[in-house]
Amino acid sequence: MEIAEILVRVAPERPAGWLHRAYTLRRVKSGGLQLAWAALRPAFDKFPAEELIAYNLSCYAAQFGRLQEAWEWLHKALDASNDWPKIKQRALGDLDLQALWPKIQEL
Repeated sequence: MEIAEILVRVAPERPAGWLHRAYTLRRVKSGGLQLAWAALRPAFDKFPAEELIAYNLSCYAAQFGRLQEAWEWLHKALDASNDWPKIKQRALGDLDLQALWPKIQEL
C-alpha cells in the first residue's frame, strides 16, 4: 500500500498510481471495496479518458449491487476505449461483473 500511496503523492498526474492504490486497498486486510471506491472515484474526475479507472469503478459498483451504476461506468470505460471488443471480452470474463454478463453479451 505504501508504494501505491507514494506513487499518487509524487506523480498525481499518472493514472497508474491511482489504480494501484485502489487495487491494493481492495485486497489488504484493513481495506475493502468501499475504501477502493473512495480512493479511485476522484481519479475519474482527473482522468475521464482512462478506461481502466471507469472499468474498475464499474466492477466496484457491481459488487455493491448497484447494477445500473455499474452499467453506466462500464459504458464510460467503453467510451474511453479505442477497443470495444477488448473491453467487452474482459468484462465477460470478470466475475465482478457477472451480474451484467447478459447485458454485456448484447453489446
